[in-house]
Amino acid sequence: MSKNLDKSLPALEVLYRYYDQISILETKIPSHEVQIPFKWKDAFDKGSIFGGKVSLTVASLGYEKACVLFNIAAMQSQIASLHRISDTDEELKSSARLFQLSSGIFGHLKSAASVMGGQEPTPDLNPETLSALSTLMLAQAQEVFVTKAIQDKMKDAIVAKLCAQAEELYADSMRQLQKDTVKHLWDKEWLPTVAGKQAAFLALGHFFQAQVNATNKKIGEQIARLSHSIETFKIAQQRSGNPNFFSDYANKASRLLAEAKKDNDFIYHERIPESGSLAAIEKVQSARLAKPLPVGERLSTNFKDLFDELVPVAVHQAMASCDVRKTEMTNSRIGQLREATQLLNSILASLNLPHALEDSQSSSSEVPQSLIEKSQTIVDAGGSAGLNQLINEMPELVQRNKEILDESERLLREEEESDDQLRGQLKEKWTRTPSSKLNGTFKTNAARYREIINNALTADEVVRGKFNSHQQAIEVLGGGQAALLQFLPRDGSSMKAQGSQAARDALKQLMIQVETLRGEREVLEARIKNMNFDLKSPFLSALAQDGAIDEPNLSTELLGHAFSPLERQVKDSLEKQESLVVAIQQNSDEYFGRRDLTKDNASQRDQVMRQLAEGFDAFTDLQNNVREGTKFYNDLTQLLLAFQNKISDFCFARKTEKEELLKDVTRSASNVPAQQPVPPARPPPPSFNASAPNPYTSAPAPLPNQQPPQPTGYNPYAAYAPVPPPQGYPYPVQQMGYAPHYYPPQPQQPQQPPHQ
Repeated sequence: MSKNLDKSLPALEVLYRYYDQISILETKIPSHEVQIPFKWKDAFDKGSIFGGKVSLTVASLGYEKACVLFNIAAMQSQIASLHRISDTDEELKSSARLFQLSSGIFGHLKSAASVMGGQEPTPDLNPETLSALSTLMLAQAQEVFVTKAIQDKMKDAIVAKLCAQAEELYADSMRQLQKDTVKHLWDKEWLPTVAGKQAAFLALGHFFQAQVNATNKKIGEQIARLSHSIETFKIAQQRSGNPNFFSDYANKASRLLAEAKKDNDFIYHERIPESGSLAAIEKVQSARLAKPLPVGERLSTNFKDLFDELVPVAVHQAMASCDVRKTEMTNSRIGQLREATQLLNSILASLNLPHALEDSQSSSSEVPQSLIEKSQTIVDAGGSAGLNQLINEMPELVQRNKEILDESERLLREEEESDDQLRGQLKEKWTRTPSSKLNGTFKTNAARYREIINNALTADEVVRGKFNSHQQAIEVLGGGQAALLQFLPRDGSSMKAQGSQAARDALKQLMIQVETLRGEREVLEARIKNMNFDLKSPFLSALAQDGAIDEPNLSTELLGHAFSPLERQVKDSLEKQESLVVAIQQNSDEYFGRRDLTKDNASQRDQVMRQLAEGFDAFTDLQNNVREGTKFYNDLTQLLLAFQNKISDFCFARKTEKEELLKDVTRSASNVPAQQPVPPARPPPPSFNASAPNPYTSAPAPLPNQQPPQPTGYNPYAAYAPVPPPQGYPYPVQQMGYAPHYYPPQPQQPQQPPHQ
């Protein structure tokens, strides 16, 4: 046990947390991929004297867990021993529980041979050693229950039975401690103390059973049991080598014996039976309160996983694949809703609703209320100038991504050219692997990133073209009610009422339902975007249960369960729109008559109102496009920065190897003695325009060995699905003579404390 930990419950909690942490790590780190050697010494440090192992080193987290558990059990027994001498109920209860926990752990460790890697365990982890320790802890727990029963002044018959069970447990413990294979391990006072306690609890049982006899007026049996108790107390003192061992009870038994003999001589005159003929004290299972407590899944009551985000590679890959599927489903469902909303807007615009409905009941000198509301929405959003500014910022984001990708490709190109040049000069002396065979993955991903950027530029042109087409209408709406009044013609609407008041009321109600439907879709779209569920636990469970993950089927099941309620809502929304459109067209024809606003016979006012309605719809779509496009480029920036870092690491490692190989070639030619290599300086990152805004400072780029987030496509960018993150570092650094300082250090052999 580490001497840095005192014998206290807070110190024990430290061990609990460490054990819980490595237990979780064991489920996350593949044993065949990470080999960390753990060295532990024999707890009793007597193995070498009798031919056993003094220490053992095993590259297994399971072995580390077993050794830490041994230490936990040892610490529990030490704290329990301190609490046992207390008179308080709480500490006695704590003592009994800790002894039982310790017994459970030692029993659990008897199966620890499976984590030894086929090696012989140190003597402390031998199954017979652990069995003896488990029984000894149990006997001490039962002793605490006896102490508690006496302190609580329980009935003598109950205390006698508890003592009988304690005697039985100490007898079993003594038999196991005396086995030839383990008896040399114990300190010299262990066996005498255990043997003394076995005799002492036998004597104590007879002592309390004698009190039962006295109550029942069985004076002869009382005298016989007290006599036998006194003799057995003496045996206990002889075995333990301590003349004061249980002396209080021995003295009390002597006093009671004298009183009982006196009463028998003068009053009862009962025959005193021989001690050998006395009935054994009844042993019932209920009197054995001490039982090994099982090792729980978690020992700490206040545990927080330090590596909560760490998962096995297989789980990480499965989660990434499932996340891609989730993104595709999310974009698909949102796309359905947006396409349906655009169709609804175009139908309403073709019918000039709801503006014509308002205009039919007002004078041509007024602006329909629905247009006023649309105008206020655009004003609040910054108007045409605000949207135009956001669109103009997009090229700067694209340029930054292009610069990062250009720098990455330059590093790869220059490294490969340098390698080819030296290979051409030195011929067969240049023996290292050609760069062209190592950088293929980087080149492939660079080409795919280049394609993404080019496609996104095309999407930007679509956005810009849509804005230009509707710029006039957006500017008018952004000018407020005064601009609308000036822009709208006053020639009167051609869509005057021809139908009944009932048709008009129905249309008004339908327009309210349209607005309700739009609001519901906004909420539904937000729920779809923000829909999250636990992926890690199902994949971890599948890996633990089957040893592999059937990602496609499991992902389909998880996504189906998560999206099922939302898909029903999407379907209901689309069906609701179909019925709304039919009702709107029927009531519009009845109220206005059949009119086509695209024909020349439509009034100029009707056509302008339709133009403004389309401009508002375009403004709403463009806002979403620009917002999502900005996120798209910022996410792509993180991917490209991670990609560039990997390439920079690759090039630096290749440069280091090149310098070493050049020195070897030079020494071979001139027979110059080898000198200590000096690693070259790491190349600096590419420089950017300091005056340009940095849109991704709020989201720092991931480290090279982290999984960067996938950028989310958007409409019209949604068609260009992002490529997966670049593959792992392809160059075997461990084959090089020198590893750069910024690579993760190789695991060192830990200096673990011995078990005790």
